[in-house]
Amino acid sequence: MNQEIKKPIIGFSCGDLNGIGIELIIKSLSDSRLLDFMVPVIFANNKSINFYKKFSPEFPINYSSIPDLTKINPKQVNLINCWEEEANITPGELTDVGGKYAFLSLQHAVAALKDKKIDGLVTAPIHKKNIQSPEFNFSGHTPYLQHAFGNTENLMLLVAENLKMALVTEHVTIQDVAKHITKDKIKQKLQILNSSLQKDFGIDKPRIAVLALNPHAGDEGLIGKEEIEIIRPAVKESKNQMLVFGPYSADAFFARGAHEKFDGVLAMYHDQGLIPFKSLAFGEGVNFTAGLPIVRTSPDHGTAFDIAGKNKADAASFTASIFECVRIIHARQGYRDMRLNPLKKISARMIANAVDERIEGGY
Repeated sequence: MNQEIKKPIIGFSCGDLNGIGIELIIKSLSDSRLLDFMVPVIFANNKSINFYKKFSPEFPINYSSIPDLTKINPKQVNLINCWEEEANITPGELTDVGGKYAFLSLQHAVAALKDKKIDGLVTAPIHKKNIQSPEFNFSGHTPYLQHAFGNTENLMLLVAENLKMALVTEHVTIQDVAKHITKDKIKQKLQILNSSLQKDFGIDKPRIAVLALNPHAGDEGLIGKEEIEIIRPAVKESKNQMLVFGPYSADAFFARGAHEKFDGVLAMYHDQGLIPFKSLAFGEGVNFTAGLPIVRTSPDHGTAFDIAGKNKADAASFTASIFECVRIIHARQGYRDMRLNPLKKISARMIANAVDERIEGGY
């Protein structure tokens, strides 16, 4: 039985104008096969796209400018001009211009998400310093999106085929990490992770591992008491709601390949999770903001100023972000359908399987 699969409209914010964001967009969307899975809308302007096109002539992207989102053409790459003035693009340089237009692009894309004119968003990398302004006083995309969508609690979730890594704390200095580790916060992050694994990834009863904060999981209090006083109690109390285990000493956990036995892993801080994730994701990791009412993904790397404008950027993670955005949109719709009408369960699974087959077999 064939099921019609509606192509979602995916928005793209351009990121820092002097970084590799637009190059990644060009390289990914130059492959017309992506149009079989989604309808792209770039939030930038003609001149910025054309500026970077000349650096990557082997990736000929065809796009059309549209005056507004009511004029989207489902058979092409669409571009919304977010500004008309001349922007001084200087690849590889940290300038106020790069941050100004990165925010302008993001503003337009988020407004479209709020108005339900687009179904998902893939964000190109920003620089956390030069994007700062009275309107953007945040440490990155995630807290900005949290604020934009009603301060909904969310979770930074790194996704790859062989690992899903979530973080309790994100962009916090090492000296401040411990003070941000609380029982309630761990329980909250576990709830978001468990829910996301169910509705965004179709795992009915996910198994979740929790990493320790201290070396050797604290050695029973000899190297810190957070495991005894905070992390273990959080895990124990969460067992009533989900399949959660730990805390595990992080080094031994990955050295022994224990991550392969779990559907998700919760790390205590940024580098504890990101170092093993980037080592195991083989350049195709995706950053997904779980817990929000909208779907947003991004590559698992930054602006890469050192290679901007040199046609050296690898678009693998960015392309994976596009596919993951599409997958999650369909997964959420299937989850909603099953909740509304259990008799639609088989139909929803068939659609999800069809999406996976089209992506894996047709790209």
